[in-house]
Amino acid sequence: MNYKIKAFQTSQMEAKYTLQQLALRNGQDKPEIWVAYLGKIYDVSESRLWRNGKHYEHWAGQDLSEELKDAPHTESVFQKFKQVGVLV
Repeated sequence: MNYKIKAFQTSQMEAKYTLQQLALRNGQDKPEIWVAYLGKIYDVSESRLWRNGKHYEHWAGQDLSEELKDAPHTESVFQKFKQVGVLV
């Protein structure tokens, strides 16, 4: 049973998405709220800080790699979220 769960998670992490596909996961066009950081895509849908696809001045559906430099937190914040794929 654990084997099947692990295999599912591995296949999810290996899913590949383009910037255009990521852009649709902005909490408006599709219900998912995803963001990318350093090539990895994270599902932030469950975070109260990302309601409606916006977190302060940042919008979901984007690659936030450059924007994190100005954030009051470090990249470790992404450890709270499930990785759903990689950016290609």
